[in-house]
Formats: sequence, C-alpha cells, structure tokens
Amino acid sequence: MDKLKRVLNGQDAEEQGGLSEIVDATSLSWGTRVKGFIACFALGVLCSVLGTCLLWVPRKGLVLFAVFYTLGNIASLGSTFFLMGPMRQLKRMFEPTRLIATIVMLLCLILTLCSAFWWHNKGLALIFCILQFFALAWYSISFIPFARDAVKKCFTVCLS
Repeated sequence: MDKLKRVLNGQDAEEQGGLSEIVDATSLSWGTRVKGFIACFALGVLCSVLGTCLLWVPRKGLVLFAVFYTLGNIASLGSTFFLMGPMRQLKRMFEPTRLIATIVMLLCLILTLCSAFWWHNKGLALIFCILQFFALAWYSISFIPFARDAVKKCFTVCLS
C-alpha cells in the first residue's frame, strides 16, 4: 500500500533531505486525499446525472444539461488532483499517450457550452456531450496498463 501511495504522490524513489520535510508538511494525508477524491468524484457524478434529468426542462433544459454535464465531467476529472496532486496530474494529462484524448476532451467541454449558450443547437450539444464521454473514458483507461490495447482488440474482433 505504501508503494501505491508513493507512486500516486509522484514519489517513485524515496526523497532525501529538507525537500521531503517540506512536501510532508504541505501535503494532505492519504486518508484526506482519498476522501477528497471520493467527494469530488461523487459531486461530478451527481452533476452529470442532474444535468441529464434537467435535459427535459422546457426552454432552458439544453443549457442546464450542458452546464451540469460539463461541470460534472470537470469535477470527476478534478477528483484525480487529490490522488496525484494538481501539477503531476496536469503533466500526465499532456503526455504524448494522452495528448489527443486530453485535447479532444477539453475541446468538447468548451464546444458543449458554446453550442448551448451561443449557438442554441441541441443536436450539437448532445454530440459534444457524447464525445466528452468517450474522450474522458479513453483518457481514463490510459492510466490502466494495457487497457487501451484490450479495448482496441475488442473492437477489431467485434467488427471483423
């Protein structure tokens, strides 16, 4: 368990000297990090579900859906900041293996809100929400070893 904590905290090797004391003094405990992750992730799921329920509200449903669904995805993504720390998570988001998924996900977050607020196009908002979902899923499975390869193989077997 300690090895997992060190890897998620970005401490692959044991730190030495005064820097480790500063990191220990300024960082959250493991229990607090897990609680923050769970709370932020639960808030994200709640916002996404609430957004889906608000889709059928007359006249303002699209805007409410786009806002809550997008906020839910941002909160779910932000929940990982508690486990790894914000800077390490941002660095990992823009690694070459995750770069395309990150850019597509962030672009779809922005385009969902644009299609709801400025373009008032329900079809585009729904398409961008679906793309948000798939981009976030593809981004998320990049953290699981060999998961992307397994998904690719499943699709090639299913399509052939």
